[in-house]
Amino acid sequence: MTAGRATLGAVHAAALLLTLTAVAATLWHGLDEPGNALAFGLLIALGELTRRGAPPDDREPAPLATAGSLGYALLGQNGGEVTTHGVLQTIAVVVTAGLVGAVPHVARGRGPHLDHMARRILTVGFAALCFQPLYNAGTLTAHLGQGPSYALFLLLLLLLTALCDAVLAALLHRAREAARSASPPRTAATPAPYGPLLRDELRALLGIGSAVCATGAVMALGVAAAGLWALPVFAVPLLLAQVSFRRYAAVRTTNRETIASLARATEVAGCTPPGHARRVAALSRAVGRELGLCGHKLTVLEYAALMHDIGQLSLVDPVPGGATALLSPEEQRRIALLGGAVVRRTGVPAAVAVIVERQADPYLDQPLPARIVRTVNDYDDLAAGSAGGGLDALERLRLGTARDYHPEVVESLARVLARGGVVPAPPG
Repeated sequence: MTAGRATLGAVHAAALLLTLTAVAATLWHGLDEPGNALAFGLLIALGELTRRGAPPDDREPAPLATAGSLGYALLGQNGGEVTTHGVLQTIAVVVTAGLVGAVPHVARGRGPHLDHMARRILTVGFAALCFQPLYNAGTLTAHLGQGPSYALFLLLLLLLTALCDAVLAALLHRAREAARSASPPRTAATPAPYGPLLRDELRALLGIGSAVCATGAVMALGVAAAGLWALPVFAVPLLLAQVSFRRYAAVRTTNRETIASLARATEVAGCTPPGHARRVAALSRAVGRELGLCGHKLTVLEYAALMHDIGQLSLVDPVPGGATALLSPEEQRRIALLGGAVVRRTGVPAAVAVIVERQADPYLDQPLPARIVRTVNDYDDLAAGSAGGGLDALERLRLGTARDYHPEVVESLARVLARGGVVPAPPG
């Protein structure tokens, strides 16, 4: 068993063990405060029902369900009456309601992913474990009361929970990529870099993650003061935010598909081999992540890699096989400038055009994304035209590190290839 599969198995097993323990304890001792459990359960089920069908790399497909789960984990009072549901009942209600809400998705063959379920179970369990014992023992109210200090404590606890979730999400992402690259098993495999993955997750906390945490805290405080009628009031804003987020994601998906279509124009015109742009984009993204790029910088790099050969459409005589790596530096530079001029008319960020224009410069004059695109493009060109394939292409790249290719980028490419896989682009 590879390290990636072992990590995935350990996380899933921990979530399953916690779930079985929570459900068994709840069935044995009975359900405390069924009204509270039913109200939050319905909210969680509704959130799961309205979730987006998303791949495992998506960070938060069901924000309302997660916010309701956190609100129940941090619930200390209901309309001034102290609650006593505890940690295990919290987990049992969250899991049961989530499964009920997922039934329609399962019927359509789009059930929740195990990684998403494990993350929610473990993070909600963490929040409940940090809050419920202290509140039930009277420690929190004795030291903080029910005023601003108590609300600040909830926010700080949610921040810590969000950080733990980010660490867990990055760990699962890394483990899944390691498992994917090791199937079938390969030698000399190295683990995917954890730092950039964690930075991506932490960056996501500023978006939908912060809204989920804030809504969870407000739900707990609102129910404590006004009772369960506060739940629908505080659920509506997050539902509206979820709709807006879906529309934004749809726009991003449309932009990505438009750029991919433009990139395929060079293949349709016979200027480049089939699949060349997609291979360069996927490999460039993996190398960029290896070198510490994340978030928007990775997206810009991917767009530039997809469109790096678009300047060939302006040529009167096509490049044989589309292999610009075999051309003179002057001709490579001319094609790059033609491509940049085309990209600037497509409406993509100007940074994409800059990368396309500078991909043929000496690497000392290039920004890091341009170095990556140049190296990966030439690797794909050389590997396709060499009898020795990838090994000969890498050796030729290493020989060109005096001027054309940055040594660190070449070695990062070698490490990505040694893993036998690339990190796919995030959804939408």
